[in-house]
Amino acid sequence: MKGLRLLFFCGVFCYLYLPIVILVGNAFNLNRYGLRWDGFTGKWFVAMWNNPGLMEAARHSLVIAFAAASLATAIGALAAIAFTRYRFPGRRLLQGTMMTLMMAPDIILAIALLVLFVALGIALGFWSLLLAHITFCLPFAVVTIAARLEGFDPHLLDAARDLGASEGRLLWRVVLPLLRPALISSWLLSFTLSLDDVIVSSFVTGPAYDVLPLKIFSMVKVGVKPEVNALATIMVGLSLILVILSQLFHKEKNTP
Repeated sequence: MKGLRLLFFCGVFCYLYLPIVILVGNAFNLNRYGLRWDGFTGKWFVAMWNNPGLMEAARHSLVIAFAAASLATAIGALAAIAFTRYRFPGRRLLQGTMMTLMMAPDIILAIALLVLFVALGIALGFWSLLLAHITFCLPFAVVTIAARLEGFDPHLLDAARDLGASEGRLLWRVVLPLLRPALISSWLLSFTLSLDDVIVSSFVTGPAYDVLPLKIFSMVKVGVKPEVNALATIMVGLSLILVILSQLFHKEKNTP
């Protein structure tokens, strides 16, 4: 039974990570189509750097993902604190709305946002894309941070008040430091969701502001160029670096 479980988990991990390993291997494969190994090369990274359309789309995606993750985390932190610590009219309705956004199909959210932007006269481009990404990242940020708040020891806040801390000082010196792991997790999750979104982005962006998922999706129709593998390899490397730095940060904080 133990060997069967080990075989099952190995199969699951191979299914999840083998495509990524093949992608990274093809980024250094001299064979353009990756059908066989013809030798090691780094020319696809040079070709990627010299592809202005691809690099511009990557830059747009990183800007949108960074801004959306930062704003969604900041707004989500304030919303989670309000939902957890305060009771006000419409609180249940707002919480239910957050859950609805998480459960709604992307195509429904994309059409709704497109109709809203057209009705408000917002031109499709950077701002419409940023607002849309903040919208679908926000519920995940709220849920992640609220879960951390539920585990708070309320006596810490009472002790801070007894020592004369105001509500503002309580937020900056007690609540936010205790929320740091959840804030980092929320930011990383929002950054990932924003970076790889296709459906919503295809509806709310304009032709003048292309993003990487849409660029790659359009290239797939005629075959993915090897420089895309190189760019994906760099993004995988950056993701691993962020995860490692996050784990090291948590380890230092938890060390007595």
